[in-house]
Amino acid sequence: MTGLDAPGFPEEAVRARARGGTAAVFPDPAAYGTRLFGPSGAGAGHGPGSGSGPGDALDRARIVPPVFMPERLEKLIDLAREPEFTDVDLTTRTGGFTARLPLYLSAFGSTRAGSGDLAVHASRQAACLGIPMVIGENMIPVHGYRRAGDATRSALLTRIEAYLDAAPDGTGGVVVQQSTEDADSEVWNLLYSDPAIRPLLETGRLAFELKTGQGAKPGLGGMTVVDRAEAEQLARRFTVREVFDPEGARQLRCATPGTFTDEILRQQLRFMRNNFPKARTWVKFHPGRDIADAARTAWAAGADAVTVDGAEGGTGWAPGVFLDQVGLPLAECLRRIGRPAGCLLATGGMWEGGRVLRALALGATAAGLGRAALVAVDEDPEHGLERLVESIALELRLLVSALGKYAVTALGPEDLWWPDGPHAGHPAALPAGAAP
Repeated sequence: MTGLDAPGFPEEAVRARARGGTAAVFPDPAAYGTRLFGPSGAGAGHGPGSGSGPGDALDRARIVPPVFMPERLEKLIDLAREPEFTDVDLTTRTGGFTARLPLYLSAFGSTRAGSGDLAVHASRQAACLGIPMVIGENMIPVHGYRRAGDATRSALLTRIEAYLDAAPDGTGGVVVQQSTEDADSEVWNLLYSDPAIRPLLETGRLAFELKTGQGAKPGLGGMTVVDRAEAEQLARRFTVREVFDPEGARQLRCATPGTFTDEILRQQLRFMRNNFPKARTWVKFHPGRDIADAARTAWAAGADAVTVDGAEGGTGWAPGVFLDQVGLPLAECLRRIGRPAGCLLATGGMWEGGRVLRALALGATAAGLGRAALVAVDEDPEHGLERLVESIALELRLLVSALGKYAVTALGPEDLWWPDGPHAGHPAALPAGAAP
């Protein structure tokens, strides 16, 4: 330790890099599997009342009920009584599925926290709630695949089985992502031809999601921390690098993000629709600056759902500079998209009804629960996610009713007020569908 100091400069961060080199680019690998990583900025995506700071742009919008409520009058006439918050309808059509609530379980992928027992508990509870579940990328390349009847069940099939066992008839659905490495493993082909998946196909509750990126690390593929033995096993399919320590006891496994242009995206979606006609077609985008063009291209190519993962999102492993500095905030993504031409799904820091409602008012059909879902099942593996969702549903019914509306599909930008004013780049600054 020298006698130098540097007031006003991130001295400790520089010293950490001087000590750790490339390891300092990432969070502490010792926390891998037990900590969920997202933006470290105070209050990012944490919402009002959380005690974590002012929140991001989406959280800063106020929900503003009107004085005159003609839709409440219509409901009063229909019911022949004063309507109550319990009369609010929260059902939606989410990516071709019927969902009891405007929520879904976001992708966890092959990270240790997202592919173990917690993920299985979350799958079962999502099914009980009647909301769709997305299973993330690289599950089969990392954990393998076994068909029904084999002695060993894969992590992916275990999650699907847990969902199927608990799902009510006619609601919910299972969505399986595919990335570059998944395509090499023919993930969608395996599932589409597996007799164990037939109940989902026969009831129209299976979807495949093309993943082009994610909010935690826009422009990068998936990353996990592996030990030396696992690194040797995975090196045939993934890039593995020793960035944490000279001995290589922990190593970084990197997946490729894939390469997309508008024409490649159109061709990929056509391929999905032609080769898997009984499965719904979803696509997931990271919060890129051309998100509006990407979403329009996907809907025009027949996507049943477009998922936008805001920069506030992230359950997986990512470099700190990406978590804090890369990608558009969710509010800006929704502003650029404007009035959606199809089903729009939003993720990033969702955990309470107010933030979910703001996303719905800005055009989203449903909001995804990622870190919140894992934390909830970690708190109570049997009912934690169910209770979390029940609390969000109650808040949504209260808020929607207060706005004089009785269906989540009736929400719109008029239900929000932005304290930064009409020229500060918030979602109300442009007409719906206008170019930024």
